[in-house]
Amino acid sequence: MNEILKILLVLIGAPILGCLIAGLDRKITSRLQHRVGPPLLQPYYDVSKLLQKDNIVVNKYQNVYVVIYVIFVILSLLMLVFEADMLMIIFVYTIASVALIVGGMSTGSPYARIGSSREIMAILSYEPILVLYAVAIYMLTGTFKLSALDKTSTPLLMYIPLIFIAMLVVMNIKFKKSPFDYSTSHHAHQELVKGMFTEYSGPGMAGIEIGHFYEYVFLLSLMFVFWKVNIIMGLILAVISFLFVIIMDNITARVYWQWMVKTSWTVLLVISIVNIMYLYIFNIKIM
Repeated sequence: MNEILKILLVLIGAPILGCLIAGLDRKITSRLQHRVGPPLLQPYYDVSKLLQKDNIVVNKYQNVYVVIYVIFVILSLLMLVFEADMLMIIFVYTIASVALIVGGMSTGSPYARIGSSREIMAILSYEPILVLYAVAIYMLTGTFKLSALDKTSTPLLMYIPLIFIAMLVVMNIKFKKSPFDYSTSHHAHQELVKGMFTEYSGPGMAGIEIGHFYEYVFLLSLMFVFWKVNIIMGLILAVISFLFVIIMDNITARVYWQWMVKTSWTVLLVISIVNIMYLYIFNIKIM
């Protein structure tokens, strides 16, 4: 019965929560820019309007990739909720990201292709950090399964603070916020029109937005895991991560994509490896 309730919460509750997160993002951003901003439910109004438009596509396959993206994002969130293998969760989530890239590439638009190419560089930048996150869990518990973290009273953050810092930057990349909004952006300062989503409109674009709602919940849940031993503290950590992303988005300008790769493969990767070496040298276990 609990499993059915969890599935319903993910399928129905997650997009509602993700929609509110997207609306809150716009409200806070507008306040930081001294604007009134759109209503909190504007993302819902946008999706509702998109669903009423004609389904205009460049080729008959591009919306298939959107369906694959949404299915695999939901699957990765379900696996996270059911505390499955962290390495497998990352793998499933990566398939969702790749589906969007292939969809953008399939349209033939130069804007979409450049945006998709930049998204590939983003994956190359953050994927090693996600894998090291999973490796740290394995070193601490002897398994990749997130359920093993239930057997400790000490939050994961106390053992891997450097990986948490790296994950904060990964959140910026995954939310596609400045200074890493290369492949696409919700803001008007995108020089690639809509980046890899340029040729999407109507129901196809609505599907992408709904997938984003699920993705927002999934990403913040990854930050929640750092303090999952206490639900309140876990939620506070997720909120702090969300606010960090918004503030960074509003106080930084976009940099070259090469800067993102260099930062990830030097600073973020190095501090993550240092954290892993600390666990290995001092043989730190939580089980």
